[in-house]
Amino acid sequence: MPTILRIGPYRFFFYSNEDGEPIHVHVIRDQVEAKFWIKPARLATNKGFPEHELQKIAQLVAENEETIENEWNCRKSR
Repeated sequence: MPTILRIGPYRFFFYSNEDGEPIHVHVIRDQVEAKFWIKPARLATNKGFPEHELQKIAQLVAENEETIENEWNCRKSR
């Protein structure tokens, strides 16, 4: 699970076996996790984050969209 970013309590990462899906990123804090599609930044799945926190994370995903997309494309080319 390569880490892409760490922002505050959040770790942004990809799973290594997710070929065939659109660009997305997973976000984890403690024992809760969410998955966000990138273009546009929107929630795909949520496993425990409260709604107000999901809004904050979606904003972080949007702000870091270029970095996430670049890392996704680099991972795919390996």
